[in-house]
Amino acid sequence: MADKSLIAVGVFGAAHGVRGEIRLKSYTADPLAIGHYGPLKSKTGAIFKLLALRPVKDDICVARVDGVGDRNGAEKLTNTELFILKEQLPAADEDEFYFADLIGLRAEDEAGAVLGHVKSIENYGAGDILVLQSDQGEATMLPFTRAVVPRVEISQGRVIVALPTEVEIEGEA
Repeated sequence: MADKSLIAVGVFGAAHGVRGEIRLKSYTADPLAIGHYGPLKSKTGAIFKLLALRPVKDDICVARVDGVGDRNGAEKLTNTELFILKEQLPAADEDEFYFADLIGLRAEDEAGAVLGHVKSIENYGAGDILVLQSDQGEATMLPFTRAVVPRVEISQGRVIVALPTEVEIEGEA
């Protein structure tokens, strides 16, 4: 989503039971905090009011959503990403940032050479991945760790990247 005023806070998962409850994966540090932001918004502009929320495991909750009273209604919401306005979040402390603030920043190596721009931050289960896109359109995926991204300088519009060296393992093709 290109709109930096919206911050993703969760996504609806599968229907839970037959009375309209739905699983909700929360992106907030405290998974139940997603219920304190008020109505949530989808990319299409649909508004969702959470009536009840209970934890299941880790970052997964079960939610009751206003206007959803049966399994079919809940199933229609599966994979709907949920957003709030950035202004609803507390200001980031020094050395903190929201991932949305990184999108579009210039990526430079430690010598100042431009490597591209931050296209997205992904997470496939093994940690955050910084996706850079070069001016030629090539994408590079890097672990988003302090070792690889030692500095994030939002006020200067850039991230500093220490490119990892490749390691060859003998016997591997």
